[in-house]
Amino acid sequence: MRMLALAICAAVCLQGAAQAEVATYYGQEFAGRRTASGEKFNPSALTAAHRTLPFGTQVRVTNSRNGRSIIVRMNDRGPFAKGRAIDLSSGAARAIGMGGTGNVRMEVIR
Repeated sequence: MRMLALAICAAVCLQGAAQAEVATYYGQEFAGRRTASGEKFNPSALTAAHRTLPFGTQVRVTNSRNGRSIIVRMNDRGPFAKGRAIDLSSGAARAIGMGGTGNVRMEVIR
C-alpha cells in the first residue's frame, strides 16, 4: 500500500515538471529477459526503468549535454545504484546521444 502511494505521488508530483537526474542504460545482456512489468526486454525499444513510476508512464528524457530528447515508456524497475534515477534501454540512450552515464532532464508526460 505504501509503495502504491509513493508511485502515485511520484507520478502526480512530477507530471509536467522537468527534473534534472542521472541516467544510465542497459542493453543486449538483458535482451529477451522479462522486465518487472512482465514483457520481454527489447534493447532497441524506447523504454526505461524507474523505481516508483507506474508501468506505462511516458516520460520525456532530454540529454542535458546536447538537448536531444525522446519519450520513453516505463516497463521495468530500477536503477538500484545510488544516485541514479532512470535506466534507459540502449536504443533510447542511443537516440539521445548518451553513452554510459549521463545527465538528463525528465518530464512525466502521462
